[in-house]
Amino acid sequence: MFFDPTFILLLPALALAFYAQWKVKSTYTRYLGVPSSSGRTGREVARAILSRNNMDDVKIEMAEGTLSDHYDPRTKVLRLSRDVYEGNSISALGIAAHETGHAIQDHTGYAPLRIRHQLVPVANIGTIAAFPLFIGGLIFRMNALMDIGILLFSGALVFQLVTLPVEFNASRNAMNELERAGLVDPRDIAGGRKVLSAAALTYVAAAAVTASHLIRLLMLRSGRD
Repeated sequence: MFFDPTFILLLPALALAFYAQWKVKSTYTRYLGVPSSSGRTGREVARAILSRNNMDDVKIEMAEGTLSDHYDPRTKVLRLSRDVYEGNSISALGIAAHETGHAIQDHTGYAPLRIRHQLVPVANIGTIAAFPLFIGGLIFRMNALMDIGILLFSGALVFQLVTLPVEFNASRNAMNELERAGLVDPRDIAGGRKVLSAAALTYVAAAAVTASHLIRLLMLRSGRD
């Protein structure tokens, strides 16, 4: 991050990012206080979905922190935060089902998920090294260094874009699984969708911020020419 006149290009995306963070936290908190009609906990719902898809080999563990829920494809472990693991709220069930959706993607060989896993090293390097390289090239007037920084940052954007269908698919599958298996009352579905839609917005915002940064770098590089 550095400031120059092109920084104004980031403002709309940053505003969306702040809104998305507020939206996901407020929606999660709202439905965290609404018990599901079924009374099942997030762990029970996740286990039921896994069993329904012949995935009893996937372990479910409790994770520390809030909204720290995730599926680890390397160890085949689904980790749920305490409020989700032990809770029976609409938020807990929606998030548990969503993360189980990622486990199903892994089990079925969902192509975008595999691509995202392969892009993780590229995204990590791009996020860490892109700006230092670009700024170094800008300061020392080394266009090649700036180009390398742009190339690495482009990899981070590709990762963000591939993440979108992965997350949308997991949410869609989550709600379908909950409905088909009768794990929640139909009255709870609307609340679950709101929780997952709010979470999905954070990924859209992240992609928008990254894309805005890339446009900014390209403009600065073009100015050098």
